[in-house]
Amino acid sequence: MTLLDPGVWTGKIFDGGWVAGAGGGYDVVEPATGDTLGVLGRADAADVARAAAAAAAAQRDWAARSYEERAAVLRRAGRLFEEHAAEIEGWIVREAGSIPPKAALEAGFAANLCYEAAALASHPQGLVLPSAQPRWSLARRRPAGVVSVIAPFNFPLILSMRSVAPALALGNAVLLKPDPRTAVCGGVAVARIFQEAGLPEGVLHLLPGGREAGEAVVAAPEVRVVSFTGSTAAGRAIGEVCGRLLKRAHLELGGNNALVVLPGADLSKAVAAGAWGSYLHQGQICMTTGRHLVHESLHEEYVEALAAKADGLAVGDPAAGPVHLGPIIDRGQLEHVDALVRDTVAAGARLAAGGTHEGPFYRPTVLAEVTPSMPAYAQEVFGPVAPVVPFSTAREAVELASDSEYGLSLGILGEVGAAMEIADAVPTGLVHINDQTVNDEPVVPFGGLAASGNGSRFGGPDANIEAFTETQWVTMRGEIAPHPF
Repeated sequence: MTLLDPGVWTGKIFDGGWVAGAGGGYDVVEPATGDTLGVLGRADAADVARAAAAAAAAQRDWAARSYEERAAVLRRAGRLFEEHAAEIEGWIVREAGSIPPKAALEAGFAANLCYEAAALASHPQGLVLPSAQPRWSLARRRPAGVVSVIAPFNFPLILSMRSVAPALALGNAVLLKPDPRTAVCGGVAVARIFQEAGLPEGVLHLLPGGREAGEAVVAAPEVRVVSFTGSTAAGRAIGEVCGRLLKRAHLELGGNNALVVLPGADLSKAVAAGAWGSYLHQGQICMTTGRHLVHESLHEEYVEALAAKADGLAVGDPAAGPVHLGPIIDRGQLEHVDALVRDTVAAGARLAAGGTHEGPFYRPTVLAEVTPSMPAYAQEVFGPVAPVVPFSTAREAVELASDSEYGLSLGILGEVGAAMEIADAVPTGLVHINDQTVNDEPVVPFGGLAASGNGSRFGGPDANIEAFTETQWVTMRGEIAPHPF
């Protein structure tokens, strides 16, 4: 039996074991072809309520186990991701519409997230504090309890595992609700890996479904932390509910990221970086380069070279043969991308490349003669679209880069001193000098500002320990303290 054998999960959710979802089932659809790849169980509110209660019960035992035992489970999970990489990657290609190198990146990243999380279990998790009283005073980190993880479709495995792995390593139980469009590679794969790795029953629950399941995993009274990656609109709604219920919400949301190309930058390298930043995974990445800000001395050449690069990229079914771009995830997103491009051209922009599609395959697009008010520049497109705008001074570049409700990632190409000055002036969670905007590693703090989220709550030991534990103050005296009454 293979790890992802449909015989295990067809029509099922994972609730300590593979059981039928009370919400029935739904088709897993391949975006490139429209073919049905399988049928998953759909969780409803009653499923979530049962899972949350079971998770709370199982979490107490899991948290009480030694850090060596928890770390061993995470290490085994990492090895299993490596052993089953080819199978998992095949599902990422077909279910998420990813090209094979991107799928391989996800599988390798997931393994490394497990290894990094295994090390978290033995990190120092407390402080010795000074006290004016005759006592020891300590601050220690304790598991938060039950954590809900809501993950998106675009990097389904990475963006599930980025929260699942550290939450488990630090002694929490997890309710995982993946995007229903990618719930096999972003959910079933995770549940099967940890099942085989020996995670105790009840510590991890897989709850595929739509809005009902999403609302339930946020509102469940046992849940203390909600880790959400997705759209800004959905993140705002989740943040509002968590605020009312006094839960912590870690929100990694959208972006409309700027790539600044300074005077004197190497044109061919800058164009390659810009194309990668805008077209990787069809632009369906929160860090995608959504705005190309190019110094006026390079602007015309940059547009021409980027358009030529776009025209030379192959678009098609990544499971059928080598391509650079695969399909847009579904019809609704395709229509959203196309409408933004058409409205921007209608507003006066010039279509330098792309702007067309055959079925779900949208051509990589370059828009020139763009102004900041035009839709494809001002909004997050989440598609393979590169609007290019010139600037004349460093101050203008800072103003253009800062003029967005988002604050996730910034790339700056060119002379390092000038780039550092721009980096210091633009509010953003991530800065990459002499690289494009799409960068990530398992060991780094990751997150954005403003409409991009509420800070770096993912990745790296400090961020993970802060995200998935609570601080507890403990004092200790040699004998009972005297009191005046």
